Amino acid sequence: MNNKPAIHKLPRNVWVVTATSFLTDISTEMIVNLIPLFLANVLGAKTAIIGLIEGIAETTASLTKIYSGWLSDKLGRRKWLTVIGYGLSAVAKPFLYFASLWGHVLGVRFADRLGKGIRTAPRDALVAESIDEKQRGLAFGLHRAGDTAGAFFGLVIAAFIVWATQTDASLLTRRTFQTAVLVSIVPAVLAVIVLAVGAREVRREGAAQAPALHFRGLDKRFKIFLLVVVLFTLGNSSDAFIILRGQERGLSVLQVMGMLIAFNAIYAALAGPLGALSDRVGRRRLIIGGWAAYGLVYLGFALSRTGWQVWLLYALYGVYYAAAEGAARALVADLVPAEQRGTAYGLYNAAVGLTAFPASLIAGLLWQGAFGWQGFGASAPFFFGAGLALLASLLFWRTVPVRTAAQPTTGQS
Repeated sequence: MNNKPAIHKLPRNVWVVTATSFLTDISTEMIVNLIPLFLANVLGAKTAIIGLIEGIAETTASLTKIYSGWLSDKLGRRKWLTVIGYGLSAVAKPFLYFASLWGHVLGVRFADRLGKGIRTAPRDALVAESIDEKQRGLAFGLHRAGDTAGAFFGLVIAAFIVWATQTDASLLTRRTFQTAVLVSIVPAVLAVIVLAVGAREVRREGAAQAPALHFRGLDKRFKIFLLVVVLFTLGNSSDAFIILRGQERGLSVLQVMGMLIAFNAIYAALAGPLGALSDRVGRRRLIIGGWAAYGLVYLGFALSRTGWQVWLLYALYGVYYAAAEGAARALVADLVPAEQRGTAYGLYNAAVGLTAFPASLIAGLLWQGAFGWQGFGASAPFFFGAGLALLASLLFWRTVPVRTAAQPTTGQS
C-alpha cells in the first residue's frame, strides 16, 4: 500500500492560498527585512524604538485575529475576510515610500499588520476545512513552503536592488529602500487578484452556532498548548534583531540579504516534507524538535563573534521554522472541532502576537536600554530567547499529551 502523501490531489483552495501567500511574500520580504536597516541606518532609530514598532504592529495583528476568526465562524464564510485582509496590506505598504520619521513607519506597519490580522485566522480555517485531516500537515506544510519560496524570491529581488542602486552596501540608503517599495507593489496586487478569483468558499454542513469569544468549551489540551506557546513566544522577539545583529557583527546590507535568502531556501525546502512528516510521526515531536533547534540557534547568536557565524546560524534557523510553524498550525485543527476552528486560530494567533509585543520590546531594551540606561548589550536578547525556548520545549514535552491527528478530541473543560 502506498502511504506517500498525494500532493497532486490537494484541493484547489490549498493551491490558491499557497499562490496568494507566495506572491504576498515576494512583496513583503522585499521591504520588511529592510525596514530595521532603514530605521537604524537612515532614520537613526534605536533598538528600543524598533522593538516598539514591531511589538505594536504584531499586537495590532493579534487583536484583529481574535475577532476575524470569531467572525468567520459566525458568518460561516472565510474567503472574503481573507481577501479584505490581503487587500488592506497591499494598499498600505506603498506609503513607506514617503516615510521620513519612525512614526510614519509605525503607521504603515500598523495598517499592514491590521490586514494580516484580518486574513490569517479565516485563511487558516479555509485551508483546514478544504482538506482531509490525514493530509492536514501536508497542506499547511505546502502553504508554508509557498509562503517561504515567495520570501526567497522577494529577497533575491531586494538584493539585486541593493546591488544596482548602491556602490557602498555597508549601510542602507533611502533611495534603495524607496526603489524596493515601488517594485513590491506589483506582486502585492497580483496576490489579491489570485485569491479573489481563484478561491472557493467551503460551506459547512448544518447551521453552526456562532462561538463565544472565550476559552470555555475548548479542549483542555488546546489551552495547555496555548500557555506553552506564550512562554516560547516571550523569548521569540522580532527577526529584525537578528538582522541588526548580523550588521553589528560586520555584515554588509548585501551579505544580510544573502543570509536571509539562505534561511528562506532552507525553510522552503523543508517545510513541505516536515509538514507531511508530522502527519506520520505526530505534530508534538516536530514542534519540540523545532523549539529545541530555536533555542540552540539563539544561544549561538548570543555567543557569535563574527558576521559569518551569524550568517550560518540564521541559515540553520530555517530548520526551526520548517519543523514547528506548519506543525503548530495543524495541531490547532487537531485539537478543536470544525465549528470552533476560526475562534481557535484567532486565539492561537492572538496568543503569539500579543506576546510578541513584550518580546520585541524586552529584546530592544535588553540590547540598548532606554532613558539613560545602556542595556546589557547585543547578546542579551538572544540569551533570553534561548532560555525560554528550551524551557518551553521541556514543558511541552511534559504537559501536552501524545495524540495523533486521527484521534478524537476529548476531555473538554
